[in-house]
Amino acid sequence: MKKVSFAEFGGPDVLQLIDAEEPHAGPGRIRIAVRAAGVNPVDWRLREGQVLGAHPVELPFGVGQDAAGVVDEIGEGVEGVEVGDRVFGEGTSTYAEFAVLGAWARMPEGLSFEEAAGYPSVVETALRVLCEVGVRPGQTLLVSGASGGVGSAVLQIARERGITVIGTAGAANQDYLRSLGALATTYGEGWVERVRGIGPVDAALDLAGSGVIRELVELTGDPRKVISIADLGAPDLGVRFSGVAGSVPDALAEAAGLIARGRLHIPVDKAYPLTEAAAAHADSQAGHTRGRRVLVI
Repeated sequence: MKKVSFAEFGGPDVLQLIDAEEPHAGPGRIRIAVRAAGVNPVDWRLREGQVLGAHPVELPFGVGQDAAGVVDEIGEGVEGVEVGDRVFGEGTSTYAEFAVLGAWARMPEGLSFEEAAGYPSVVETALRVLCEVGVRPGQTLLVSGASGGVGSAVLQIARERGITVIGTAGAANQDYLRSLGALATTYGEGWVERVRGIGPVDAALDLAGSGVIRELVELTGDPRKVISIADLGAPDLGVRFSGVAGSVPDALAEAAGLIARGRLHIPVDKAYPLTEAAAAHADSQAGHTRGRRVLVI
């Protein structure tokens, strides 16, 4: 089968499309014929040699953790799923024609493989950071870098829970943020004053790693009310860096329910063929995404 991997740390150019042996589903796992794979920031952070403490890497390393596809092999002890089912979930080496998943859920009706591949990690992350930051119904949450995949999920889940969200993004994404229920403003010079003009902030999330931790602490008045998923230097300022996943099966189940009820939709900003994984990484690193980037197999 074909899969994307890297044998050394570096830029997008270290990604290689190689021939590899097909993986097989061990106990408690399923294998899918991958139809689409999600492109996440953690994918290129690992490629660069970052976050290795939380995600050990043994070279050569197969890339990707999110995927959607058709079940074609079921491991020992797995119940509630059959060969031929359409599922989305998390696993390993998902930039490939076949991948093994350790957590999955059936795809809601009407969801395409491309859309489904964009949900697993971002929804788990969104649910986790909303819990960790401790924001409650009736309070106001500031989200820096709100137009990407995690931001899109945070805005919609927060709205569902009765939380007011102020979101920052580029000028081109202001209407998009408003369509998800956020009070939108642009980042850049004067953004702190623009946020203050909207209203007081009870908690904040840094989703983009754009060097705004000090300002988020200033706006909330307490570093314990700020969580980052993107700035590795956040702990130096007393802000928690959230990088350890919670229960992925629970997150997938909640996501499937929200999607089925029409309460959660994360658009695909761009889809790439497997041969263009390097371009997908370069675009992901450049930011300014509206929704998700995925690879199509």
